[in-house]
Amino acid sequence: MEKIFHHHHYFHHHFHHPKDEVDYKIEEKHHKHLEHLGELAAVAAGAYAVHEKHGAINDPEHAHTHKVHEEIAAAAAVGAGAYAIHEHHAAKKADDEAHAKKHHHLFC
Repeated sequence: MEKIFHHHHYFHHHFHHPKDEVDYKIEEKHHKHLEHLGELAAVAAGAYAVHEKHGAINDPEHAHTHKVHEEIAAAAAVGAGAYAIHEHHAAKKADDEAHAKKHHHLFC
């Protein structure tokens, strides 16, 4: 007699996640975390830019290379700062949406 094997697929179980319902507290926490990472990146890039500026002064033979690295680090610091501001606004929006959801937009 031939054996019949039944394959059980554990990855095909679908859990009920309503698509309309978003947990805004988790989303706010996520954006705050990314905001702090952006702030950290801005500080680190700024510190590296200052380091390269100091290197350009103390190493005149390779001053051009240090200045190029300084400019790149400064641009990265500005970009990271802008990302931190973007995430701050996203976290604020998630907080406002969570607050609005509790009050059901009574006065809008």
